[in-house]
This record gives sequence, C-alpha cells and structure tokens, in this order.
Amino acid sequence: VLPAEKAYRYDYFFESPLLSDVEFDSKPQVLLIGQYSVGKTSFIRYLLGRDFPGQRIGPEPTTDRFTVLINGPEERTIPGNALSVHPDLPFRGLERFGVSFLSRFEGSQVPSSVLRSITLVDTPGILSGEKQRLNRGYDFTKVVMWFAERADLIILLFDAHKLDISDELKQTIDVLQGHEDKIRCILNKADQIDRQSLMRVYGALLWSLGKTMSSPEVARVYVGSFWQEPLKNLDNAELFESEEKDLMRDLAVLPRQSAVRKINELVKRIRKVKALAYIVGYLKSQMPAVMGKEKKQAKLISDLPNVFRTIMKKYGLAPGDFPDLTSFASKLSEIKFSELKPLSSKMIDDLDGCLQKAIPQLMEQLPSERDTPETLRAKGGAVDVPVPTLNSKFGKKQVDSANPFGFSQEDEDNYWALQDSSERLLDSFEALGPQGGFLSTQTARDVLVKTGLTKDQLRQIWNLSDIDKDGYFDHHEYVVAMFLCDAVIQKGRPIPSELPISVIPPSKRALLNRQF
Repeated sequence: VLPAEKAYRYDYFFESPLLSDVEFDSKPQVLLIGQYSVGKTSFIRYLLGRDFPGQRIGPEPTTDRFTVLINGPEERTIPGNALSVHPDLPFRGLERFGVSFLSRFEGSQVPSSVLRSITLVDTPGILSGEKQRLNRGYDFTKVVMWFAERADLIILLFDAHKLDISDELKQTIDVLQGHEDKIRCILNKADQIDRQSLMRVYGALLWSLGKTMSSPEVARVYVGSFWQEPLKNLDNAELFESEEKDLMRDLAVLPRQSAVRKINELVKRIRKVKALAYIVGYLKSQMPAVMGKEKKQAKLISDLPNVFRTIMKKYGLAPGDFPDLTSFASKLSEIKFSELKPLSSKMIDDLDGCLQKAIPQLMEQLPSERDTPETLRAKGGAVDVPVPTLNSKFGKKQVDSANPFGFSQEDEDNYWALQDSSERLLDSFEALGPQGGFLSTQTARDVLVKTGLTKDQLRQIWNLSDIDKDGYFDHHEYVVAMFLCDAVIQKGRPIPSELPISVIPPSKRALLNRQF
C-alpha cells in the first residue's frame, strides 16, 4: 500500500500522513466531544477513578486544549510538541496543524489500569459564534477529523439542560460523516430532571440529531449521570444503571475489537488509494505531450464531475471511494498535471492482492466464534478494560461491604444458593473467552450441547438461564445454566417451569419481576 500512497501523493490529496507501524501498534482510542460543561472531563475522571494531571472541571469553558491520557509510571504532563515527535505514539501527523495547535495540545500521563488498554482524548468544549472559531488559531474541525479517523469509539456528550446544537458543533458532527459506526451519544446529567421532562428532552435530542447527522439510523443515546456522585433523583435509577452498564460494556470490549477496526480502516484506505491511482493516472493520460498543457489542465479540473463518472464506470469503482469533489479540485489547481505519475498496473495488482489475499489472512488470525477455548488462548488477545461499577451511586448497598462468607438464608434479598458454585465455575467461565464479561450466543450454545442433553431440554434450560433475554450469558447466567444441566444429568431431576427465587442471582431478580 505504501508505494502506491507515495506515488500518487495520498498524503497531499487526503491530508493524511503515510502509513506507519506505530499506527497499527497503538492502543484503541476513545474520543470525547461535546459543548462546554457537558461533563467530558468528569466522565474521564469517573472512568479512571482518580484525578489526572492537567484536569480542569467547572461550569465555564475550562478545557481549552486537546488532552491525550496515556498510561505511565508517574504523573506528569507532556507538551504537545514533544508528544507529536514521540516515536511510540501515533501523533506525528498532528505536526501539520502547526505550532498554534501544538501549544494547545498536551499529554497527561498517569498510572492507570484503564489506560493500559485504551487511550482517552479529551477535547475543548465547543462554543457558538464565529469569533470563537477564529480565536482558536487552528482549524478545530480538521483536528477533530484527524482524531476521528484514528479513534475506535467517538463519544458525543450532551447536557440535559442545554440541547442546542451550535454552529461549530454541527460542523464538527458533519466531519464525523463516514464514522457513524463509531459514534455513541450520551445524554448526561439526566438525574437532575424528573421523569416527564426526561422523556421530552430525550425526544428533542433524537430529533436534533436526526436533522444534524446524515444517517438513516437513529443514533444510540445512553441516558444517565456519568460521574461518581450519587444520583440526585432516584426515579429513573434502574434505567440509568442499565444504560451505564451497556455503555461500559461497549468500552470494556474495545481492546478486543481494536484489531478488527484497524483492518477495517486499512481496507477503506486501500480502496481510496486505488481510486486515487485511477484518477491521477487518467488525468495524466489526458495531458498533451507538448503544447496547451495549462489550458487542458484547467479544462479537466472544471470537468471533474464527468471525469469521476468516467473513471467510476470504466473501472467499476464505488462512489464512496472517491475524494470530496470540491477539496480535490482545489488541490489539483495547486499542482502541475505533467508531474503526476501514470497509472501502474503492478501497483493496482498489489492493492487488489492486499484486498483479496492479505486482508483475509489477517482476519483468520483474529479470535472468532469458531475457535475452541484452546485456540482462543493460543491467539491471545487484549484484556478487557476494567470499567467502574458503583452500586451506591444508584441507591444500592455496596456488595463489597458485605460479609466475605456470603449472606445467610434469612437475608432473602441477597442470599444466593449458587454462590459457592459461582466461585468454583469462575475459572471455567473465563477459559471460554468472554467478551466484556459475556459469552457469545455460539460459545454458550456449544457449552450446552457438550452436556449431551436433548435439544428440547437445552431449549428449556436456555430460556431459564438467559434471564435478561439478551442472547448472551454473563457469569451468573452461566452458573445457573450449569446448575440446571447438573441437576438433570447427575441427579435426574426434571427441569422446573420457573426458577426458584433462591437460584436467581440477586442482581437479576428485579429484572425478572418486571418481565412478569
């Protein structure tokens, strides 16, 4: 890919640095974007469970710079100029935004178990008005676009009290086009309004996003209060707890999905390089040998839409692989077509070889549902992110403070008859390679099939064990399933029509009550 990028000047036309090894070796990145005082920095502090160097929190626009949080042995801040030339970090491409940006870019190094697996990027609060854009001294939206291309997850935060989408926020969302699969939205500080107001605010946010984001799908919006403080209003505590668990599950599995994301981005890049090669080669072939070069170049640039259509039909390319027409025409006007490289069939064959052979071979090396526990361990893989779990925040008693020998049967709310089995089966559950604490449907099915029970028996056991009906087994649901299988195989008991209350994990009882 790299020879083709150099030959056809991919870095110039797409304003993206050439591929380097550090881009593939880097940790997954999470980019946080939002207007000022929506809780971006507080959310990061909640994830880390601690303060970090350079942290600024307040109701006014406090974060005035891009801050990258990385793991390290000691707390310290790293200036942007030093960060952009660090050989082990993927930020060298930011040099092109100049000293004005680099002076507002810094790294915050802190020892953290979360940052061992991911890198967090905090951004300045987005304001409204032309004056704010001009006073930044750099192109904010282009910097956001640079980070978005490399991010594994983009979190857009909104405040439940101010849903207006400013001009700059709309421009920022516009440059995220093409990365909709990475975007997650958060409606933060939702505990500060009552249930009726929350319903209206949620609807208003979806309506605003529908007008702003050019995507047919509705954006996934997580609702809650994403910091360490207890909820101010417990009316929606169960909803907020479920929403936070879903978001944390997304974050927890990022390291496992990072390799797939990087391959996906590489495939998109190869397709763009291939389209660029055809465009440049075509423009070069249309130039006269001696006379009238400037006139012909101007004519080709003015007729660029027809040029794109001709190339698209001739080589069977997709419209999405082509560069933006306006910016590409602007770039072409600044160079001489006589200096462009002709189309190389060898380079095209090499790019096709990457897509048809090299990429599928890479995909085979990644963990999949077809793998056995042994092959999963052999392939290795990243460790899930240790995300926070804070029961007291939702008005519940912290389990950590409970008796280490468990609860007695008299404590009906907390007693679980399978607690000992849960501890015993933990190792076998972890050996199955859960992602974000959950076994996939296929993995859980394979485990049950190996018990030798009939299909009808396994169907009943699945219905009883998958308590939250999400198609996955967490550790507690896995324990319930193993208990039911053992009861049928070892003790010859019939499968019950419903689970006894003592067998249902305490954390799932409220959910089961709602289902009935």
